[in-house]
Amino acid sequence: MEIIIIVSLVVGVLILHRSLSEIFNKFYVRRQQRKFIANETFYHSIVSRYIRFYNKLGLEDQRKFLFRTFLFKKARKFHYIEVKESAEMPILISAVAVQLTFGLDKFMLNYFNDIFVLKDDYHYGFYSRPFMGHVDQSGIYLSWDNFIKGISGQTPYCNVGLHEMGHALAYVTFITETEEDKHFKKEFKNFSKVARPIFTSMQQGNRNLLGEYASVNYHEFWAVSVETFFENPVCLRQELPELYEAMSRLLKQDPLQMRSGKTTFLLKAVKQEAGSLN
Repeated sequence: MEIIIIVSLVVGVLILHRSLSEIFNKFYVRRQQRKFIANETFYHSIVSRYIRFYNKLGLEDQRKFLFRTFLFKKARKFHYIEVKESAEMPILISAVAVQLTFGLDKFMLNYFNDIFVLKDDYHYGFYSRPFMGHVDQSGIYLSWDNFIKGISGQTPYCNVGLHEMGHALAYVTFITETEEDKHFKKEFKNFSKVARPIFTSMQQGNRNLLGEYASVNYHEFWAVSVETFFENPVCLRQELPELYEAMSRLLKQDPLQMRSGKTTFLLKAVKQEAGSLN
């Protein structure tokens, strides 16, 4: 009898906690939406200038994109190291994170409270080669010079922002397990069934569109695949069609369908973002 009572109490507490969490999140989203509306035009002016992905979306999805960008930026603390801070920096970095996760329900990368913005390439740890960005337990690090070149198309098929956000998404899903998008975590197993043989072949010396750096380890293979999926989707689908399809299913996006003006996202309206913040 006592066991039944205890189990009932535990279940009741869990249900109550979930209900209160949902109420709080709905209240939080409504409050943030009012603040977002006041900044929407400013966000649009910055994001539309650099993020090609955003400019291919329909108006409703553009608004959702901007609102997610607003929420992501608000939840982060940005640190600027030897680089002059500007209003566009945190918005554009947040927008790139949103681009990667736009098809997913969970998009906040909640473990990472801190993002560090450096001026140029930098040295990290005992590595001799310079870094353009990296992700570790202390935060997300980005070289602003490389980041802005990537999103403005000055470095073809190379986008350090997408690359590092790819690392961050894997980090919160599989290492800290602090933000679990159920679809992404489940589908990643299917992605790996396609990706692992390609990665193994590359480690054996075979080369393809992804380039030599993707063969360093599986983490880099994933991050480079993210870059290529968004930055060079035509060639990726032509050369590695199974990998392209696996990426599309995993991220619930299809960049090539966007090119033809089709909407490939099953997205909720801005007012329904509460579920994504749990």
